[in-house]
Amino acid sequence: MSAPAPSPLAVVHAETLPRQEEVLTEAALAFLAELHRRFTPRRAELLARRAERRAEIARTSTLDFLPETAAIRADDSWSVAPAPAALNDRRVEITGPTDRKMTINALNSGARVWLADFEDASAPTWENVVLGQVNLIDAYTRSIDFTDAASGKSYALKDDAELATVVMRPRGWHLNERHLLVDGEQMPGALVDFGLYFFHNARRLLDLGKGPYFYLPKTESHLEARLWNDVFVFAQEYVGVPQGSVRATVLIETITAAYEMEEILYELRDHASGLNAGRWDYLFSIVKNFRDGGARFVLPDRNAVTMTAPFMRAYTELLVRTCHRRGAHAIGGMAAFIPSRRDAEVNKVAFEKVRADKDREAGDGFDGSWVAHPDLVPIAMASFDAVLGDRPNQKDRLREDVRVEAADLIAVDSLEASPTYDGLVNAVQVGIRYIEAWLRGLGAVAIFNLMEDAATAEISRSQIWQWINAGVQFENGEKATPELARRIAAEELENIRAEIGAEAFAAGHWQQAHDLLLQVSLDDDYADFLTLPAYERLTD
Repeated sequence: MSAPAPSPLAVVHAETLPRQEEVLTEAALAFLAELHRRFTPRRAELLARRAERRAEIARTSTLDFLPETAAIRADDSWSVAPAPAALNDRRVEITGPTDRKMTINALNSGARVWLADFEDASAPTWENVVLGQVNLIDAYTRSIDFTDAASGKSYALKDDAELATVVMRPRGWHLNERHLLVDGEQMPGALVDFGLYFFHNARRLLDLGKGPYFYLPKTESHLEARLWNDVFVFAQEYVGVPQGSVRATVLIETITAAYEMEEILYELRDHASGLNAGRWDYLFSIVKNFRDGGARFVLPDRNAVTMTAPFMRAYTELLVRTCHRRGAHAIGGMAAFIPSRRDAEVNKVAFEKVRADKDREAGDGFDGSWVAHPDLVPIAMASFDAVLGDRPNQKDRLREDVRVEAADLIAVDSLEASPTYDGLVNAVQVGIRYIEAWLRGLGAVAIFNLMEDAATAEISRSQIWQWINAGVQFENGEKATPELARRIAAEELENIRAEIGAEAFAAGHWQQAHDLLLQVSLDDDYADFLTLPAYERLTD
């Protein structure tokens, strides 16, 4: 008896959600199945290549620009495709998940771009994955509204305002989507998020004078960018939209990608829009890749590593130079501050720091930058308005003065700050509080007046791991040990119980979050991504 023929559709294994039939149509599931069969095998090869490269870094404790792609870097004749009108001015971008309230607020925020996030700011529950797609469809058809059940406040799109252009961020290549199977195999979350969004919205967005625009996260090499480019070419042909309709901005948030910026733009040149300079994931990537490199790669407290640190400045200035040389946008990092409704003095100090950070980025040649809250849009806008004026960008500023050597990007030992005991406490606090919220389905969480996402949880747990394995001694005489981390975590759990009350504590996932943070911070076998074991515990 022969085996049954494979289903032509991606198969759904999940409880039915309201309105999911609008997203998980037979035609859309057929498209997902095609994406999976064509591209998942190469994705598996590239994930294996990541592990091989990590092993090489462990052996050598160094990185360099690739000799085999030197000709691409030396060739002045190529550039990326011209930016479409909707992406030519990106001076302020707001980020956030695609829940219904955030969708409306982000589009109304006054920012030029909204990064609609299915990645670090979204815990990938099935509800978030599917209903986030519903919310974006409703936004494009202007049929979206929302009423807060607690406050009774209603939200709707402004009729007379220019709405932010959406740039959607799918999950990274490493994450699977367990609710969609093709030939019995879980689909990559990246292809699920991209595929559903592109299939339902590509033509609609082009009709609106915009297009299917994407942020590509966690990219580690130009070969991964090549895979995305092939996905775009196939998808545009399949759906029947013109080649080049897609535009992609790549987050340079891994240390390996920082050595391949030109090659990444080259691979995506018909679809590239720009590069973005992240912060927390970039630092997390340095810890992860150079965790065997000894004391010279030990980072101080995360908040002590500013964008003015020499190795971070080398990274950002190289990014601006690379982008402008190739006609691409250079987009700066996140202003994560969340304004306080009760403390005007806290706001005053924080707003000045945000203003100084955005002034620096605009002065360095960036074409735009990120904020996490609508109240920060005017501050960032003023910084870029002061430099850009009526110009949409400053891609004509080539930054030919910038000279960055390979060693400059990993000169972590140039930092003067050291890890502190308070830094360890903060890493534990943020890690537990963020993971608990993530397990409840929240990916963007306000903690201590900062908007935290999966990237900040990654750097928190990575620093705990690094400091313990490096035997760091803090200024108070205590040494970073597993026992110290466990003690601080236990104290934090009791502090949270006292802060929120026994009933709320029992209703949450606090013990699970505590246990998972300690697992990924203390295990000898360093987990590549916190979200991999966390996804196994995520209920939906």
